[in-house]
Amino acid sequence: MKKQASDMGRRQMLKALALGSAAGAVASVSAPALAASPKATTETSSNNYRETEHIRNYYASLSK
Repeated sequence: MKKQASDMGRRQMLKALALGSAAGAVASVSAPALAASPKATTETSSNNYRETEHIRNYYASLSK
């Protein structure tokens, strides 16, 4: 009795589908937990924007 080549391909596909669905389930369950985790705020996060002369010139050019 000879095994068909397509039989091995089908098994590979079924394994991939099972692993993919398991990974999707884990991702969907863990996503809300990750989104709900508190984020550390630092003092430097509010100082990311600096208005320089170049920026002021750009804003001035918009109103012309």
